[in-house]
Amino acid sequence: MGLSDLGAREGWRVEEFAARVHYRGEGDRYSVEYYEPSDCVLYWRVKGDGETAVPVSRETVPAPLRERIRTDLDAADIDTAVERRGL
Repeated sequence: MGLSDLGAREGWRVEEFAARVHYRGEGDRYSVEYYEPSDCVLYWRVKGDGETAVPVSRETVPAPLRERIRTDLDAADIDTAVERRGL
């Protein structure tokens, strides 16, 4: 279980040592990345051009998205506490 299982979840893609999913919410777009070596989750807000992304604090990310990320981590047998861990 782990990174490859996360890649099997809806929308997730695995690239070497990380997995990424894109989310479109109420007018905002996010890219969420899980890095296996450092065991952390990063949130990026994607600008309207679709090319530019800026890192954002998890406190600014909609709660339903954060819950979905924790659900996917749990399903992949990854400790959900990593979603809350600061960098």
